[in-house]
Amino acid sequence: ASVASAERVFEFIDMPADIVEVPEPVELPPLRHAIRFNDVHFSYDGQTEVLRGIDIEIRKGEMVALVGFSGAGKSTIVKLIPRFYEVSGGAITIDGVDVRQASFQSLRDQISIVTQDTILFNESVRGNIAFGREVYSVERIRQAAEAARAAEFITKLPEGYDTVIGESGGTLSGGQRQRLAIARAIVKDPAILILDEATSSLDSESEQAIQRAIEEFIVGRTTIVIAHRLSTVQRA
Repeated sequence: ASVASAERVFEFIDMPADIVEVPEPVELPPLRHAIRFNDVHFSYDGQTEVLRGIDIEIRKGEMVALVGFSGAGKSTIVKLIPRFYEVSGGAITIDGVDVRQASFQSLRDQISIVTQDTILFNESVRGNIAFGREVYSVERIRQAAEAARAAEFITKLPEGYDTVIGESGGTLSGGQRQRLAIARAIVKDPAILILDEATSSLDSESEQAIQRAIEEFIVGRTTIVIAHRLSTVQRA
């Protein structure tokens, strides 16, 4: 049984990726002017269109809110920007460059995404904030934690930033996990910040603290926020 399972796992690993880089991709500099959706269409199954003829311009430094019923396509729209999915028709451009022509690294390095489902690893707090990347200094990680209102609880942990937080951050509260997710977004210093229901599952006290952290962080940044609460989208 274990051999059969392993074969299925390797079969999955060996599957060709649906979305690949073009042979000579463009190195995209951080956003300078605007993200544009030009007549964007998208379908998950190749038949039913989830998005039809979407035209949006999001200028540098703007905060844009997407609101609507569950299943309306809000999360789908933001997942198309870093090419987690590929448009079925039309194009998304950053400063006039089609995202399909950009290298994955230059595109995704300038985007931070915070969702309501925080993905954390059985790693140290520092490793989770840095997302496993060695390039961030201890000081930069600490500053990101302070900006995310996370430093206070981190310093009270048994080993501070070196505390291993368990599978999926199981030793932390929901608000603490979300603050680490915000710190991870901040440490990257992204040109584009995407907040997908980032505070919807928190109690009001945690939400207010995280909301203040986000408000300070987004100044001058291009931000797309998906939310149901009016308080979250009032600044958009």
